[in-house]
Amino acid sequence: MRSEFLRGLGAVVLAFLPVFAGPAAAEPAPAIAMYGAPALPAGFTHLPYANPDAPKGGRIRFGESGSFDSLNPWILKGRPAQGIATFVTESLMDRSIDEPFTLYGLLAESVETDAARSWVAFTLRPEARFSDGRPVTVEDVIWSYQTLGREGHPRYQNAWRKVKSIEQTGPRSLRITFTEPDRELALLMGMRPVLEKAQWEGKAFAEATQVAPVGSGPYIIDRVETGRFITLRRNPDWWGKDLALNRGRFNVDEMRWDYFGDGGVVFEAFKGGETDTFRETNAAKWARDYDFPAVRDGRVVLSEIPHRRPSGISGLVMNTRLPVFADWRVREAMIDVFNFEFINATLNGGREPRITSYFANSDLAMRPGPAEGKVAALLAPFAASLPPGTLEGYALPVSDGRELNRKNSRKAMKLLEEAGWSVGADGVLRDAAGTPFRFEIVLKQGAAETQSIVDIYVEALRRIGIFPKVTTVDDAQYQARTNSYDFGMAWYSRALSLSPGNEQMLYWGARGVSEPGSRNWMGMNAPAAEAMVRAMLEARTPEDFTAAVRALDRVLTAGRYVIPGWYAPISRIAHDRNLHFPERLPLYGDWPGFQPEVWWYEAEQ
Repeated sequence: MRSEFLRGLGAVVLAFLPVFAGPAAAEPAPAIAMYGAPALPAGFTHLPYANPDAPKGGRIRFGESGSFDSLNPWILKGRPAQGIATFVTESLMDRSIDEPFTLYGLLAESVETDAARSWVAFTLRPEARFSDGRPVTVEDVIWSYQTLGREGHPRYQNAWRKVKSIEQTGPRSLRITFTEPDRELALLMGMRPVLEKAQWEGKAFAEATQVAPVGSGPYIIDRVETGRFITLRRNPDWWGKDLALNRGRFNVDEMRWDYFGDGGVVFEAFKGGETDTFRETNAAKWARDYDFPAVRDGRVVLSEIPHRRPSGISGLVMNTRLPVFADWRVREAMIDVFNFEFINATLNGGREPRITSYFANSDLAMRPGPAEGKVAALLAPFAASLPPGTLEGYALPVSDGRELNRKNSRKAMKLLEEAGWSVGADGVLRDAAGTPFRFEIVLKQGAAETQSIVDIYVEALRRIGIFPKVTTVDDAQYQARTNSYDFGMAWYSRALSLSPGNEQMLYWGARGVSEPGSRNWMGMNAPAAEAMVRAMLEARTPEDFTAAVRALDRVLTAGRYVIPGWYAPISRIAHDRNLHFPERLPLYGDWPGFQPEVWWYEAEQ
């Protein structure tokens, strides 16, 4: 079955991506796709990657590094506990991870929009209930959207700025009207969490971190010990358990997340049987460290799950808010000094491919060589402000794999000299005023692999006269410092999908230069990037959409903001043998919506 999935996956992707035609007229429907029609027909019995016959019961225990101090995952303050946003609350619609971007009705029985998607309307299911028995009302939806848009995390505020009005239109219906062309907004409005208004009356939402939220989802919060663990229990009275959308999902009775000091401790806890599943991100460790007794006697199973997701970006991000990283030549020099081939061979056995662009491993990735056709046309108005390589073509440097990396180090020194830096008699790189080239690398405590990468990189930097300070902080401090952009470099990871949209403005938009809590850790202020995001959101054809994403990929990659690491074309999960997942894997592979949603517990006989 796995091999059949792999053979057919490319055809599945191609089948979904080109369909961009919009509805001819507005009419209520049970589902909506970003482009074209949803893959599943009305009256479908279950999601194709769910097992409708999966047994209910059992539990799954996860291990997390760090800590948590909040039960409110929808605000900027605090570090929220795992599980709440996904399993306790619900949205009007739910996503299928077997399609690039399609939503099926959850709290809403229908969705309606016009051909231009200048507005969207939803009708609630009459049976939808919160876990305390109260009905989910239009008033709850409107209050939730307004509160999240005004007081919630910045990820909600970006889209809310484009909402002209939200109003009740019937006993169970509402309509949202937008201020500007943005075809994704109709879908985004279906994905906001719906909270119970009555629970939050008299509370300062943006400051309330210890309120256990009442939701309408499949699980309720059972036990919490702040910073140590949280347990969710499946609600036997969950209103949505018989929906076709939910058949074969949310099968385990209990989910628990235990928090440990760091990633190494999390792995040891898994080996010792204290948790039930562990996701390995290092191919060398997967080959080397999984021969412990529980694997040998069959109590632990090693599963490899393929996917066709974009690589996303993972690596050391440079904070261009600091003058030291403002010049693209300096950032290029930092990339040159990073000896990927040596680091990959040393730490990873050379097994994983390098991230070559933000959308690598997908059809959305920029193509090698000069920009052509629609991509070139989109970028042309910004040609004067684009760094070299954006239009002409940009590729990451390749070393000979030896530790000293002399060729690329010489190239880096030349670029630094052009930018006004030179090595003095004391062996320190300085500018014309004699100021040393200094910055701080901030890392999260317990991230052993990242620390090893940085250790090798720092040694290479020292050889050209750069002596960065490396600071390791706990989880809470790391979040606080990255939220406020208080670092020179930090380890940065952003997962990207086959349907990028409004979230890209949160990642790369100019607001993030000064607005705390955005994903724009690099502090980029690139009008070209924002223009490409707008082009994506207004695209009406597959060619226009793909061209806009490829153009954005060029702006990001040639901007030289991140020193990329590697990505895994498969997910590697070690898990208790009593935990099972369907043979039919979704397009996105192991992605939120897969584990633990469609897994089940069934004891081996």
